[in-house]
Amino acid sequence: MTRRTRRWSIGRLLDGFFFVFAGLAAIWLAYLSFTQAFQVGWAGVVLAVAFWALLAYLVLPRLHRILTAIYVPDYFMGRTRTSDGLLGDPVNLAVLGEREQIERAMAEAGWIAADPVGWRSSWRIIASTLRRRSYPTAPVSPLFLFGRMQDLAYQQEVAGSPAKRHHVRFWQCPDGWLLPGGRRVDWLAAGTFDRAVGLSLFTLQVTHRIDADTDIERDHIVASLMAVAGVEVDVIRDFATGYHSRNGGGDSITTDGDLPILDVRAVRIPDAVPRGSIDAGVEP
Repeated sequence: MTRRTRRWSIGRLLDGFFFVFAGLAAIWLAYLSFTQAFQVGWAGVVLAVAFWALLAYLVLPRLHRILTAIYVPDYFMGRTRTSDGLLGDPVNLAVLGEREQIERAMAEAGWIAADPVGWRSSWRIIASTLRRRSYPTAPVSPLFLFGRMQDLAYQQEVAGSPAKRHHVRFWQCPDGWLLPGGRRVDWLAAGTFDRAVGLSLFTLQVTHRIDADTDIERDHIVASLMAVAGVEVDVIRDFATGYHSRNGGGDSITTDGDLPILDVRAVRIPDAVPRGSIDAGVEP
């Protein structure tokens, strides 16, 4: 057998250097902003806000990316990850079926697709929260699994409040990917309940705070989908060890480790209505 040797790459060394340098530079910039805030009177309020923004949206995220790149393993462990590399919400659902069948089942179960995250939708959810107005299609923050952001996201608003909602994210599994233990599923999902808006414990960013008992939300999602014709469920008991932990926002989470597998393959997708029939006013 040919013995393989490790090779140094200049590109990797430079990438690592600038990765760390950017983090240190961000920390220094925040420090300067903080110290200057106490030297310019009332303008210090503005600088204090600028310091918080730098700390929450530049320094701490960069610091977490550096640290998590070192100590968080990059393999499936039943947890999502935030864009900063922190461990996020637990993976607590699996699905068998096609994307169209999930979309149909979720719609029949009363779930609403979330808007994509963008400047417009982000500003709208901030305004809706401050004015306490309903935003039933509010975006959900990106979480990552298999190295990519969620493919689908759904929610149910509670009492018209943008601060409280049921929500769930779905990721399609890579081709040939198997759960630990060898079982095949088509999708994995993470469902949690937003109970309020607050600051992240780890990054100080404005975010939704979730309810600690994620099993309650998991069971709510399963119950809502079981009311849809054709949906069946099987549960892998003790798929993961029951645990207490925290998600990427610093919220406590607890789960019993069970993994329900929802089978939506029997959900019927209505046939597309021919365009000519619609124009002629013919019923399908």
